[in-house]
Amino acid sequence: ALVDREMAGLTPNPRVISLDSAQPEFSKPIGAYVNGVISADRIARGQRYRNDLPFWPEVEQRFGVPRDILIAVWAMESAFGAVQGDFDVVRSMSSLAYHGRRRAWAEGELIATLKIIQSGEAGRAQLKGSWAGAMGQTQFLPSNYISTAVDGDGDGKRDIWRSPNDALASAANLLAKGGWVRGQAWAREVTLPAGFDYSLTEGPKEAPAYWEGLGVKPADGRPWTAAEQAPGQLVAPAGADGPIFLLFPNHFAIRKYNNSTAYALGIGLLADAFAGGAPLVKPWPVETPLAISDRIGAQTALAKLGFNPGSPDGVVGVNTRTALRAWQKSRGLVADGYLSMEMVRRLNVEAGALPN
Repeated sequence: ALVDREMAGLTPNPRVISLDSAQPEFSKPIGAYVNGVISADRIARGQRYRNDLPFWPEVEQRFGVPRDILIAVWAMESAFGAVQGDFDVVRSMSSLAYHGRRRAWAEGELIATLKIIQSGEAGRAQLKGSWAGAMGQTQFLPSNYISTAVDGDGDGKRDIWRSPNDALASAANLLAKGGWVRGQAWAREVTLPAGFDYSLTEGPKEAPAYWEGLGVKPADGRPWTAAEQAPGQLVAPAGADGPIFLLFPNHFAIRKYNNSTAYALGIGLLADAFAGGAPLVKPWPVETPLAISDRIGAQTALAKLGFNPGSPDGVVGVNTRTALRAWQKSRGLVADGYLSMEMVRRLNVEAGALPN
């Protein structure tokens, strides 16, 4: 009866289908993305919230996630609760299932949405969110709401829409379940020695002492802290010309929230700014955004040259970066796996798609 009632008269939302089908024409460079995240206004607001909200000690003690990380998630996901989305989640999930690109996932989230309604915790009118169905001040999917949302303020409800306490405690629970380790750092900016083998980036996860043996040092010249002793992975998200990071396990816990290196770096660096941390020692380089034709062309060229980047879909993910590093290393280039316009040009020339 509930399914019949909630699905009655439902039609696909063309805007949801259009947004799900859209491939960004241009890919924003990671430096531009992160610089856009860490604005002076956002830092000032976050610093006020870190001091003014009374529930932080309880949330930090219960889940072990620092308030600065949670405020950064709050800022990124909904502009501190102000922009939660107004799409009907039942219709959005039904539309995504109908569209078919992620049918099984969308059907599961639709069923979870109906279970929330059936439970009485939230009615259909309250279940509003982004076009992709993420809800509330910390943008939880319906299945995450069922499994992970908590009642932070003790009123008997898990109200991630109207209660900052509930929303932020729920985000802390999600990060804790995702592997956040109490008392550990998330990353450290580092410098690399001349001639360093950049093909080690996005590779092994080793303790700082291992990386120090290869000449890797903290960028600010200060020693490693007690919170920075876990195995870390070296990354060069903007290539050899940008800042380099050693990523600790808590970085990857953030990526359980959103599996994007840029997103997790934005969260971590914004959190550091809330806590009064200094800006990066090495600034992000200014890069030209890559058009989708550039990205697909580079992937096609890599495949033609015998370096498998996976499907040429224009998404520069780990497979594309691994293939690019292998090609760069074989050609005597800095093997940082960063797809710049110069790398696009070189690949297309070698593959015969452009004149030399």
